Amino acid sequence: MDSQKSNFVSNAVAEITLSYKHDSPITEKPQITSSLTASKILRANWDESKLEFIEEFKVILLNRANRVLGIVTASSGGISGTVVDLKIIFAAAMKASASGIILSHNHPSGNLKPSQQDCRLTEKMVKAGKLLELPILDHVIITREGYYSFADEGGL
Repeated sequence: MDSQKSNFVSNAVAEITLSYKHDSPITEKPQITSSLTASKILRANWDESKLEFIEEFKVILLNRANRVLGIVTASSGGISGTVVDLKIIFAAAMKASASGIILSHNHPSGNLKPSQQDCRLTEKMVKAGKLLELPILDHVIITREGYYSFADEGGL
């Protein structure tokens, strides 16, 4: 009877494996030195046809030297918003062994001013990042005409 229970438990529990592979030496990865650098890297990795069409939320994952480990599209929504799941963002950051995170999303309206919802989400992410020792370094809003940086504006 005990062996049946043991087999049932071992068959019912999934094994979880974590891995991260990058395709080039870390010294060849871009380094974030300012919000301007972050906005340029984001814009280069954004589908321009969606910039003024649908709202997307992307995350730049950084190592300790602020080199870009990768960019994750955390969510894609509609014209007026997108739903962001903190668990997905932090799971991706931990899987990549990131040391820092830059949040970003676009405003299809072209308005660079953050909404109250943007501010609440940023505050929530900063608190979660502190708990996990994965700091949120900035939250950048992108539009066709420019960008807004929470860090530059004292919003972190």
